[in-house]
Amino acid sequence: MSTALAVTYADVARAAEILDGVAHRTPVLTSTRADELADAQVFFKCENFQRIGAFKFRGAYHAISRLSDEQRARGVLAFSSGNHAQAMALAARLLNVKATIVMPHDAPAMKLAATRGYGAEVILYDRNREDREAVAARIVEERGLSLIPPYDHRDVIAGQGTAAKELIEEVGALDYLFVCVGGGGLISGCSIAAKQLAPDCKVIGVEPEAGNDAQRSLRSGEIVDIPVPDTIADGARTQHVGKLVLPILQANVSDILTVSDDQLRSTMRFFAERMKIVVEPTGCLGAAAVLARALPFMGAKVGVIISGGNVDADMFARCITAAEPL
Repeated sequence: MSTALAVTYADVARAAEILDGVAHRTPVLTSTRADELADAQVFFKCENFQRIGAFKFRGAYHAISRLSDEQRARGVLAFSSGNHAQAMALAARLLNVKATIVMPHDAPAMKLAATRGYGAEVILYDRNREDREAVAARIVEERGLSLIPPYDHRDVIAGQGTAAKELIEEVGALDYLFVCVGGGGLISGCSIAAKQLAPDCKVIGVEPEAGNDAQRSLRSGEIVDIPVPDTIADGARTQHVGKLVLPILQANVSDILTVSDDQLRSTMRFFAERMKIVVEPTGCLGAAAVLARALPFMGAKVGVIISGGNVDADMFARCITAAEPL
């Protein structure tokens, strides 16, 4: 079945070569308290320390680097609620390519500011009234730009998979790998790397209770479209997984679980108090499930991808103040 997938491990390995010396090889952290809560050996791959503060830099840089000279000269366009926007803006600047980013008007202020700060043109839209893909398609047609979407793109998926590749190379084979799920690009790439490097590893996705489109899609076997989810995990406020993504989930992912916003707040507080790191709500998805013992781990070796750390200071303060301690 793997031969029919849009992305292979060879693509992930090639992406790793392109990203070597450009993307950060982010740290893997552990916590005695996390191990106690999970009843497992837990290894956190901290993509909150990646360039632009999230894993998205991997896929963005890899995808732009694969464009032809003619495509680079015309420029690129992306749509994103924040992290892919920042990643595309920085990657484009590093590769001397003009970037245009379509972002929702209610995207976190720090993500809007950072995207503009990296030199990209930002075009705002209303996510409750407009379809971002339609907005992007119109601009691509008008300007002749190359579209690089946040998750449903083979070079983006391959780039994201390098995070799991690095994790397993550092800590060895895992029994479980927990990955945050929005549109599914990260879990797609990571599942491909995991199945190659640790064939017995069970890959588990985690998304917000309010936005379980990936869970429903995996279980039904077809892409399920939902309204914009009401969740603090802004990076997972997606309405459906990608067309390239679903077959990869079906081939490589054991299950997709959900967690509540309250669990995300408590996990943010745990990271701040116990591990002294800032993690955004979306970045806490996988960890929240693990720390709640969503599965009977009993001493298993568990990897968790922390996807990012980009959260407004005021929102971060509100979340950890309202959170119940773990």
